[in-house]
Amino acid sequence: MNIPTVGAAGANVVKYAVGYDFEYTNGMPIRYVGFPFPVAGQPKEVHHRYVFESNDVLSGQPMMKAIVDGFTKPLADKEKYSGKAPGAKVEPRLLPPGTEDDLQQLFKDNDWTDYLPIILPTEERVAAMLAGSSQKPDKVVKVINWPGGKRSMTVEKVAVYAVMAGAKPKHFPLVLALSTYVPFGNSTSSMANMIVVNGPIRNQVGMNSGLNVMGPHNEVNAVLGRSFAIMSKTAGGLHAGKTTFSGLGSNIQYNSLCIAENEEALPAGWDPVHVQMGFKPTDNVLSVSTGWSYVSSVGEVQRGYPPQFLIRDYMRALSGMGASVIMAPEVAAILKDSQGFKTKRDLATWLANNVEKTVASYWGNGVVSTMWASMAIQGLEPYASQRKAPPESMMKPFQPRGIGVIVTGQGQTTWFVTDFGVGRGVLVDEWK
Repeated sequence: MNIPTVGAAGANVVKYAVGYDFEYTNGMPIRYVGFPFPVAGQPKEVHHRYVFESNDVLSGQPMMKAIVDGFTKPLADKEKYSGKAPGAKVEPRLLPPGTEDDLQQLFKDNDWTDYLPIILPTEERVAAMLAGSSQKPDKVVKVINWPGGKRSMTVEKVAVYAVMAGAKPKHFPLVLALSTYVPFGNSTSSMANMIVVNGPIRNQVGMNSGLNVMGPHNEVNAVLGRSFAIMSKTAGGLHAGKTTFSGLGSNIQYNSLCIAENEEALPAGWDPVHVQMGFKPTDNVLSVSTGWSYVSSVGEVQRGYPPQFLIRDYMRALSGMGASVIMAPEVAAILKDSQGFKTKRDLATWLANNVEKTVASYWGNGVVSTMWASMAIQGLEPYASQRKAPPESMMKPFQPRGIGVIVTGQGQTTWFVTDFGVGRGVLVDEWK
């Protein structure tokens, strides 16, 4: 656009901006300055000090001098680059031979694992995995553009990751469906993901939708969730300090809350997640949701305080951008039979109308502010009115359509509230 530009980024990501991002994503020779970190949530006097008293973390020059130099110094030869950024480097299909220990270490050294031992993806094992689907090995599942490189992920590559994670051929259609979401949601905050499986395939492959459903007690739940991490780090290019910069990260990313809904235990009228999405009950569907928070109920529901009241109380701690309530069938039965919620939608509507938090609490969340403040500044509703309201006034942060209800587990009146808004579904049957 021929507009002189100096980009500004926090110290935690500015090297990504001038390195990986330039090399593989935008190809634009933008000059950057790097501000000390953190930036978000700091008072104006801190930002003032960053600009007028701090040094640029890239050049070491005083910040204002670095900014002025960025606008006024002539372009170097490498800054006159034009055209598209190059694609990612093509890796060889096969690795050189080596011992078991050497190859395990090679995968770790390249950050291709979750740092637990993997099943080495030999040609024989990958061929066996490919037999679990009718898809051709060279079919492109998706082209991954972020975080840079425009990498094509084929069915064969997904088979490699499935082998590494410990999956079996009968699990492969699920892994292929899951691969359409790669890379998983990630940010500088503690973002994580949830995988939900619906339909007859849950029982056909032996997924756990009952006792201890979120614990490490089922092979399929474990390897399916693990494959998401491995795919996202390899094909997805998510590497700590290089393309991801989460301050704390999330332990959930090890298997991404991989669960199956206990459809057999749903109360009458409470449709499974995939049916709510518009799929048929006999369809096999996998969905992935992204969020941050995961709050467990402390103990079981008591007669004197209905479960929807406790769920409402806990949901006040969430950001308000989306939510999923994950509950045992026993809780769902109480809500249906004793409290009158005939459908999941009825419960979601009640929660949306009854969960309240202060305006200050809502807009004080850095992620909410990052997502919606620009819309509020433009005058778009409901964000503009919400942001102008008195800080201590109460607001309803949720919409019924943004609250999902998942029934899983068994044997206890317990539940979780999360801000993992139920995502779109992928038809697993298309990947058989």
